[in-house]
Amino acid sequence: MTAEKIRESLDGLATLAGRVAAQQADEIAAIAERFEATLRAGGTLFFAGNGGSAADAQHVATEYVVRYQTNRPAMRAVALTTDTSLLTACANDMGFDEVFARQIEALAGPGDLLVLHSTSGESPNVIRAAQAAKARGVGVVALLGRTGGQLKDLADLVLIVPSAETARIQELHLAIEHVICDLVEDRLKG
Repeated sequence: MTAEKIRESLDGLATLAGRVAAQQADEIAAIAERFEATLRAGGTLFFAGNGGSAADAQHVATEYVVRYQTNRPAMRAVALTTDTSLLTACANDMGFDEVFARQIEALAGPGDLLVLHSTSGESPNVIRAAQAAKARGVGVVALLGRTGGQLKDLADLVLIVPSAETARIQELHLAIEHVICDLVEDRLKG
C-alpha cells in the first residue's frame, strides 16, 4: 500500500512535468529571456508569494544572488518575503494586502521585474503587487496554477501549471525556476 502510493504520487508529478515541458517550453524560454534581459540591463528581479510560494521566492532569489550551478558574479535579486519587521508593520498598519505592493513602491522601477508565485492567482497581496508594479512601469511575470485566477490578466508573461493540487503546482514552479536560473546563469556567467 505505501509503495503503491509513492509510485502513484511520483508518477503523477512526472506526468505533469512532462505535460508542462511538452506544452509550455516556449513560455518558459520567454520568461528566461525576460529575466536575462532585465539582469543584463542592470535591473533587479523581485520575487514574492505566500506560504510555500514565499519559500520558493526566497529560494529562487538566493540562487541568483549567491549561485546556482556555477561560480559567477552575483545577480540582482530580492525576495519580498523576508523582512519580518517590514511585513508585520505593513500588515498591521496598512493590511496584509499591501505587504508586497508597498515594497514595490519603495524599491522597484522601470527596468525591474516582479516575479510572482501563486497557486491560485487570487491572493489579494500578489494582485496588489502586480498592480503596484504596473503603475511604476515594472514588468510582471506570474507562475500560477489552476486557471491562473485574476493574476494572469495582470502579468506580461504567464506560466500556468495545469493542476488543482497546490503541492504539485509548487513543486513544478520551483523546478521551472531552476530551469530558468540555469539558462540565465549560463547566458550571463561570462
